[in-house]
Amino acid sequence: MRELRIRVLAGVFVVAGVLSWAGARLWNSVGTLPSVPLAAPIVLAVIAVVLLATALSIRARLKAQRERRPEAKGVDPLMAARAVVFGHASALVAALVAGMYGGTGVFLLESLDIPARRDQAIYAGLSVVAGIGVIAAAIFLERVCKLPEDDESDGTGVAPTV
Repeated sequence: MRELRIRVLAGVFVVAGVLSWAGARLWNSVGTLPSVPLAAPIVLAVIAVVLLATALSIRARLKAQRERRPEAKGVDPLMAARAVVFGHASALVAALVAGMYGGTGVFLLESLDIPARRDQAIYAGLSVVAGIGVIAAAIFLERVCKLPEDDESDGTGVAPTV
């Protein structure tokens, strides 16, 4: 599995933001604008907390194993792989959603004098911040679960002879 790439996540964020901004302008010309739900930043924040808690738990278990503590619980490789896959998926979706709400929020900056639109802009901004939190937690989880490089192998699958 490939590592998360910041450039890819930033690209998804920017493309989704531009398309969302253009869509919001078009939709507003019709007279309505879809609202940004209050639940959006809350759900993203919960996902970020779950990812961070998982990363901290796995990191503590790995540290206890390295220190050879008698009460240390091992880390199931399949569980760690599932956690990393969940982190990857969450980061990609968070980049997309944060971009969408970011584009909508930028459009809403034009009309902050209207209380309903100001609230929507705040929700959109909080969604972007929570989305960035999900991405940061996913990258941290990936770093925690990364296997150490094999120094004895030169990449051919054959250990060097002495």
